[in-house]
Amino acid sequence: MRQQGRLTGWKDEQGFGFIEPDGGGAQVFVHIKSFTDRRRRPEGGERVSYVASRNAQGKWRAQDVAFIGEPRTGRPQPARRSRAGMPSRPLPPVRGPVAVGLAAAFFCVLLAVAWSGRMPWTLVGLYAAASFVTFMVYGFDKSAARHDRWRTSESRLHLLALLCGWPGALLAQGLLRHKSSKASFQLVFWITVVLNCGLLAWLLSSAGAPLRALAPGIF
Repeated sequence: MRQQGRLTGWKDEQGFGFIEPDGGGAQVFVHIKSFTDRRRRPEGGERVSYVASRNAQGKWRAQDVAFIGEPRTGRPQPARRSRAGMPSRPLPPVRGPVAVGLAAAFFCVLLAVAWSGRMPWTLVGLYAAASFVTFMVYGFDKSAARHDRWRTSESRLHLLALLCGWPGALLAQGLLRHKSSKASFQLVFWITVVLNCGLLAWLLSSAGAPLRALAPGIF
């Protein structure tokens, strides 16, 4: 039996929220994957219809969720427009071979620079360790998304990428197909890549010599 209510408490980064049923009653948990039309991203406050069911823990959750006033089959929606008035289109997803190639190329550059003596090997190890941790965090977050568990915030994923873990993030996006097609996330991600690579280039230049002298074992 379908019910109606209003979407509230929506957490876009985690991809879930709650529905306040019309007529009162306990809030019903809803996940982004339960919406029939994936082309429209919930923002909170929308009226929706849904089918309530209980999960394995006996808690109520919404299934087959549709925005009221739109067909449940999901007709094409007008393209969202950015603040500049232009349609907002998702970026092309990062494919596995491209991600592996870019990450491998970056590490080849690191190895070559370290081999020439212009960079300590500990910095190569730092990138490798940070990339491994970041890849694992992406994997756990993807698993959490599939099983409706608590998600890792996008800000934390971006911080890991900025702190030398972006090659691992890139591999996770390409191989795990996680966070690879959300335009806003990809924009911030590539900004962290540029910032990290720019900082690395500055540290290895003559301008970064004073900072390298403070931590010779790392830089």
